[in-house]
Amino acid sequence: MIELYRGITNTWECDEMGHMNVRFYVNKQTEGLQILAHAIGLPNAFTPENSSTLVPVDQHIRFMKEVHPGRPIYMVGGVLEVTETEVVLYQELIHAVSGDTAAVFRTRVRHVESKTLRGFAWKDETLAAFEKLRVTPPEHTAPRSLDPEGPCLPDNEAVASLPETLGVPVIGRGAVQIQQCDSHGRMMPEHFIGRVSDSVPNLMAAWRDEVAKAAEAKGEKVRSGAAVLEYRLKYRAWPKAGDIVEVRTGLGKVMPKVHSLVHWIMDPRTGKAWCTSEAVAVTFDLDTRKVIQANPEHMALLEERAVRGLSI
Repeated sequence: MIELYRGITNTWECDEMGHMNVRFYVNKQTEGLQILAHAIGLPNAFTPENSSTLVPVDQHIRFMKEVHPGRPIYMVGGVLEVTETEVVLYQELIHAVSGDTAAVFRTRVRHVESKTLRGFAWKDETLAAFEKLRVTPPEHTAPRSLDPEGPCLPDNEAVASLPETLGVPVIGRGAVQIQQCDSHGRMMPEHFIGRVSDSVPNLMAAWRDEVAKAAEAKGEKVRSGAAVLEYRLKYRAWPKAGDIVEVRTGLGKVMPKVHSLVHWIMDPRTGKAWCTSEAVAVTFDLDTRKVIQANPEHMALLEERAVRGLSI
């Protein structure tokens, strides 16, 4: 694998959980993609005047070890699969001191015309470079709960029209800012997952407080937080500055230690999804950094908050 990034985790990249927020994992993954573009003979792919660029269409992320403020990290990566206009990339973010894997990305990237987003065939030079970058990922970084090759959530217009009483509430709403857009004027990938991260507490914060109270009733002092273990995102359309984004969320699976949430990042004007995603998460103790297991009563309360049966 070749090195695609090296730096640290800045304090302002970390959130109320005390670790790097998911948006900055994707931010660094995108930087790695830009560096890789130079290695495959497309050094101008992310410049505003270039006729072609690279966009993610499907992404699986596995978060393996927390990244705390000030910790040095680096990224390596390579190629898993190539088609006429697409490539599946493997990128591994690593703790520089310990060598432990922090996160792993498997991203299907499409080569497209910059203005129309129509598929653009790879040139021979790039195909030759891909062959030199072929890698076999280590077994310990393999996906666990979400299949990167499995079916995606449906891009269903009916989701936008469902009443919130059915359990698919709007948990986030905002407008795309110009500073959130890339050199081609489209919202950067990190802000899709970032919008969800900023929205989920509207659904989950009260429930996590109840889980913490139950632990305290047993004589345990708990400050509850949350961490995502895996993510699958399907990028469907690209909002621009001034567009509106709504996050609608349903409940996937509920188990004592983990739960999954399904998200539609919607364009309310059209009722279509900008992006659909599914995440597997845990509630954990912010002091011990250990998972808090929910009891059956609290699992039932969670199921009351969001509709089941919407996950793939």
